[in-house]
Amino acid sequence: MWLRRAFFHWLIPAAFLLPIWLLVGWGVFQGGAGPFLWVLFIAVPSVFLGQLLLTLLVRARPTVRAQRAVSWWDVAGFALWHALTIAVGFFGPWFAPLLVGAIIVAVALFWLSLWQLWSEARSGTGRIVLRYSTASGGVTPGGVTSEGNTFDGVRAARESNTRDGDVIVLSETAQPGEGRVSH
Repeated sequence: MWLRRAFFHWLIPAAFLLPIWLLVGWGVFQGGAGPFLWVLFIAVPSVFLGQLLLTLLVRARPTVRAQRAVSWWDVAGFALWHALTIAVGFFGPWFAPLLVGAIIVAVALFWLSLWQLWSEARSGTGRIVLRYSTASGGVTPGGVTSEGNTFDGVRAARESNTRDGDVIVLSETAQPGEGRVSH
């Protein structure tokens, strides 16, 4: 879990540090005038905007926000993309294949992030569910207040059997004739 959380916190700084590395790598490893223009006008903006876009896609997933940790697929994809981007910054004899590899991995990581976001949104696994109890009534094990009270179509319940303390969940309930489908 610590590695997934480390990647979660690394995503935003990476948007700034990886483009800077490309500039530093060009200067240190004497990339030449042609690669300088490529680095300055294409690589730096592409890595910066690409990393920001991928970070937003990853952080848009409810499970990532709730756990403050990325998935193992994200760890693998970002580790590979960042390693290839760092390797491109050395401007060595393998520059062209590394560049093509970094571009392919970045595009694959984009589609992987979209797929994960879509999967969570479609299946509902990432729904943030809150249950709460009313101050006046208790909660039965089934998650319904002892009085069966609902407030504005929301059934309240509290569960406190987790390690982290109370978990509050709000469940929407449909009233007859409202036209809503009960879940």
